Amino acid sequence: MKNEAKILIVDDDEVVRLSHLRSLRNDHCNVELASNGAEALRVMEKQPFDAVLLDLRMPGMDGMQVLKMIKQRWPHCEVIVVTGYPSLETAKEAVRLGAYDYLAKPVGPDDIVNAAHCAVTHKQWGLRRNVTNDDDTKSRAHEGDRVRDRDTVYPN
Repeated sequence: MKNEAKILIVDDDEVVRLSHLRSLRNDHCNVELASNGAEALRVMEKQPFDAVLLDLRMPGMDGMQVLKMIKQRWPHCEVIVVTGYPSLETAKEAVRLGAYDYLAKPVGPDDIVNAAHCAVTHKQWGLRRNVTNDDDTKSRAHEGDRVRDRDTVYPN
């Protein structure tokens, strides 16, 4: 990934966190770890992340609550839900709340790397599109001013 993507891994299982960390560290990512939802939100307050790998079932705040808060506070952050208890209902809810992807455990290293890479690429294209749209809007606004100026009748 270009420019060292910032990835946050949120899972209450230390083995899973470290496994994902090893997979992503080899892909030139800046990776941080959190063992629960409250810790994840504290870490995110300190620095922005491009993507979050988020477990659903954790003690305290569950993954759906964390997902909702992330998308409210940091809407450009892409969230990949990774769960050991997949269901159609939780998949639908996760997507409705703004999850970029939904993966069922166990997931291999390649699955984690590919999901993270796709999420970061999606975010970069989305931000690029927003900048381009802003530039186009400003350009059209200035063109509108020029058109109005030409149509103005000035007294002799």
